Amino acid sequence: MKVVMTSQLPWVAARQMCIFVALLAVAAPRPAGAQETAIDILSFLLTNRSIATGAPLQDEEAANATRETLSRFLLSELSTLPISSSSAGFTYRVEERFGGVPIRSSNSFGPFFLDRALTAGTLQFSMGIGYRDTSFATLDGRDLRSGTLPALASRLRGEAEPFDVETVSLQLRTRTITATGNLGLTDRLDVGAAVPFVRLDLSGSRTDILRGTPFIQATAALTAQGIGDVVTRAKYHLLRQGASGIAVGMEVRLPTGDSANLLGADVTAYHPRVIGSIERSRFAVHGEAGYSFGGLSRELNYGTAITLAAATRVTLVGELLGRRLETVGRLTDVVSSHPRLVGVETIRLTTLEEPTRRLMGVAGVKWNPGASWLVSATAFRSLLSAGLNAGWVGSAVLEYSFGG
Repeated sequence: MKVVMTSQLPWVAARQMCIFVALLAVAAPRPAGAQETAIDILSFLLTNRSIATGAPLQDEEAANATRETLSRFLLSELSTLPISSSSAGFTYRVEERFGGVPIRSSNSFGPFFLDRALTAGTLQFSMGIGYRDTSFATLDGRDLRSGTLPALASRLRGEAEPFDVETVSLQLRTRTITATGNLGLTDRLDVGAAVPFVRLDLSGSRTDILRGTPFIQATAALTAQGIGDVVTRAKYHLLRQGASGIAVGMEVRLPTGDSANLLGADVTAYHPRVIGSIERSRFAVHGEAGYSFGGLSRELNYGTAITLAAATRVTLVGELLGRRLETVGRLTDVVSSHPRLVGVETIRLTTLEEPTRRLMGVAGVKWNPGASWLVSATAFRSLLSAGLNAGWVGSAVLEYSFGG
């Protein structure tokens, strides 16, 4: 114990000098015209370290791995989380016995994010606009906002708490407006598209807490906005019996968003899927399974939805959406001995490459105020701690159908 304490004394003095130099670096003006991105901000906050671990290469590798994982999680939320269903709220079929006039093929307005087997009907067109505001709070169950997320720490061997720890605080908020359109080319084939417009607000700080005394190492903030990854979709109703049936679909996400600012994935993703529906007069059960490839990660998607036509103009909806992302990874702490200080351990926040499982619960209502207008209001949240999570999130969609 005396040996450790003796070896600490000059190191602590050096640490104070490192902090002073780091503060000067943060305060120093950046070159004119420097253009920072969201990736730059995350790198700045996650790599601006001052604890002398004696292994700078390991520090850099761990910090970069953490940044990559956080970026992939955020991109996963922005570019692969299901957006509004491609199915129109109003679906029609042509009945020859009624003179070839289109009539409603379902009493339900359908699910929110999950699809249903029914198609809109020949030349039936709908368009909508949705809004979602998300403030992320945790990453793999670790608090992002409170400044208690340890990025790098030193502790004495055998002790539970570190005597020196660098923590990161991040405030991540996204506001997304999504314009959607869906057209029934035939009685069985729908095509559609969704165009998201995203605003990302990112700010954060890195603090070194040495024996209970905090020192601010770095602060940064950025706002980025622009078009996200555009989605194109198609669905074909293979088998049908009344409003029930089986359909197949394909969704393609195009790399139209700015990946450096975490507005898009910078790679095209393909998502084929199979959809099944069982509908009765007022009650319906829908299921969907698909597999994404070519994007951020190969991904298995699955889900189920229950809809209840509670009244002529009101549909109640509950959904469960599951995802298994193969290569996004998860955060973990790695402990190693200090190469030069006896009895001192270094704790680094880094990433394990392993599958991530997500499960989201959704509840809400669809209301037809009149004519072919449809208003949807939903609340959803992650049911598992893995990944980037935001607690309860609300969204709203306004849709109008033509030709009904």
